[in-house]
Amino acid sequence: MKFAIASQNFRTVTAHAGKTRRFLLFEGTPGSEPVETGRLDLPRELAFHDFAGGPHPLDEVDVVIAGSAGPGFIARMRERGVHAVATGETDPRTAVAAYLGGALRPAAAHEECGHHG
Repeated sequence: MKFAIASQNFRTVTAHAGKTRRFLLFEGTPGSEPVETGRLDLPRELAFHDFAGGPHPLDEVDVVIAGSAGPGFIARMRERGVHAVATGETDPRTAVAAYLGGALRPAAAHEECGHHG
């Protein structure tokens, strides 16, 4: 599976998936250690919060993990065939491994983004 982890600082899982422009890219399968395969540093117009539509680099992943993700972002990702999840986990590699193991810690209620995407 291919993953994009919202990470504005390229070190930790960060919030506001719809406004994020930096993502760590991972590949992994259940039972194996996730491998970082690259990074995305998107221009402002490709942040989903204001994205006009069309092809997008996140279309290439199976899962987006962020510290928070609003219902609009989650729905837009679903329409693109991408599963978007919010987590309280801050370590990107741990988040991917936990997702693959079915044990990804959800975001706390106050960490959820109430915006549209």
